[in-house]
Amino acid sequence: MYRGAAVNLTLVTPEKAIKLAANDYFRHLLARDGMGLTIPREMVAGCGAGTCQVIITTPMEMLKIQLQDAGRVASQQLVRGVHCTAPGCKLVAVSPPLTRAYNIGPAALTRRPSATQIAVELLRTQGIKGLYKGLGATLLRDVPFSIIYFPLFAHLNRVGQGTPEGRAPFHRSFLAGCVAGSVAAVSVNPCDVIKTRLQSLSKGTNEESYTGIVDCARRIWLKEGPSAFLKGAGCRALVIAPLFGIAQVIYFIGVGEFLLDLSRYSRFST
Repeated sequence: MYRGAAVNLTLVTPEKAIKLAANDYFRHLLARDGMGLTIPREMVAGCGAGTCQVIITTPMEMLKIQLQDAGRVASQQLVRGVHCTAPGCKLVAVSPPLTRAYNIGPAALTRRPSATQIAVELLRTQGIKGLYKGLGATLLRDVPFSIIYFPLFAHLNRVGQGTPEGRAPFHRSFLAGCVAGSVAAVSVNPCDVIKTRLQSLSKGTNEESYTGIVDCARRIWLKEGPSAFLKGAGCRALVIAPLFGIAQVIYFIGVGEFLLDLSRYSRFST
């Protein structure tokens, strides 16, 4: 259940830091003197933030998926050796998964691959582009996410606020982050499904290889139906909501203003 947790923890910190700081930076560049940002400008700032984050964190995302897939593929390999003697029981034929140096040999079923091992193997066989497999699909997920999330958060965070310059209370920033994160996460879940399929290197039983984003989307639609694009949407929203709620609150305590010097107030103002 916790495979890839270390990579995920390593991924979350820089991902959120880059995304939040980059959004503030682009909002600062696009702001007009004495005037707030229009919604299109807020969306452009979110687009820039999502692009910066994806370029830096895609390799970590790639390694996380491989570690989470390791147990599933290994269990399917074990099925090949199961002998069923019960009446009416049929042997299950399992197609061998695609192989890598870290999943070949008799010890592969008991030895868990590490993130370092997978990264070294990818660099050796495919070069730096191996770590960026699925970059297009990741951009397709994270850029729209940021375009939806940041303007929505900004407007929810200002609800009931007297002046644009005032600081929102703790609970409002947290709730705004949760709601905006949930809406954005569910909205881009189809892109997340496509990204995960494309970045999975080890294929198990009846799993296909795809030539690109369009091919992947077409096959999922034809073989699994439209509902397949919403698989995991609920769980993803449950994870993203508190994650962005907490991140926004910590950032709004004063980190953004400290890094970019955008606020006229001190870090500890209320």
